[in-house]
Amino acid sequence: MSNTVHDMGGMHGFGPIEVEPNEPPFHEDWEGRVLAMQRAMGFTGIWTIDGGRASLETLPPVTYLAATYYQRWFLGLERRVVSHGLVGADELAAGQALRPGIGLNRKLTVADLPRAMNRGHFERPAQTLARFKEGDLVRARNINPETHTRLPRYARGKLGTIEAIRGCHVYPDTAAIGAGDDPQWLYTVVFTGRELWGEEADPKVKVSIEAFEPYLDPA
Repeated sequence: MSNTVHDMGGMHGFGPIEVEPNEPPFHEDWEGRVLAMQRAMGFTGIWTIDGGRASLETLPPVTYLAATYYQRWFLGLERRVVSHGLVGADELAAGQALRPGIGLNRKLTVADLPRAMNRGHFERPAQTLARFKEGDLVRARNINPETHTRLPRYARGKLGTIEAIRGCHVYPDTAAIGAGDDPQWLYTVVFTGRELWGEEADPKVKVSIEAFEPYLDPA
């Protein structure tokens, strides 16, 4: 959630969320193929899930807003294969391979499909004691990173309460840029609606987010 258009929580002017009754998994066959390519390439371990998210977040704003869900995933995948030297931009433009492909050390087989369709495991051994405990008041830092983060803009600088400690996990901010796991403590933090949106917000509304320790300061 770097400071790009994808971080839309709390933004005005986009209208209500329209729910499609009985929405199918895919609206067109190509969407299923995009998911298959995502899973197959993710299984190679060339990039992290956070690196994948970052490739979507940095799409040009007009492109991002005009694209559907699977179009964004496809455009992000194009960016990743080019940036990792697997495909040339000229080959994408030509719609065909112009050079011999690059061999990968890890290939997806039929036997691997059950594992490839499962999400990865991101919990890691703790390197330090948790800084906060349940019930602590904390303030989300007012950060403005140029790269991927999981702290939404609407929570930055706001006062919340630690509701639960979720263990140590891969830190998305470093994993997205290839700087390693850097495990950090993860917490559920609860904010009141009025803290986030002002005195006119419904006093009954509460919002919970999962926040990594580097995002938080003692209140």
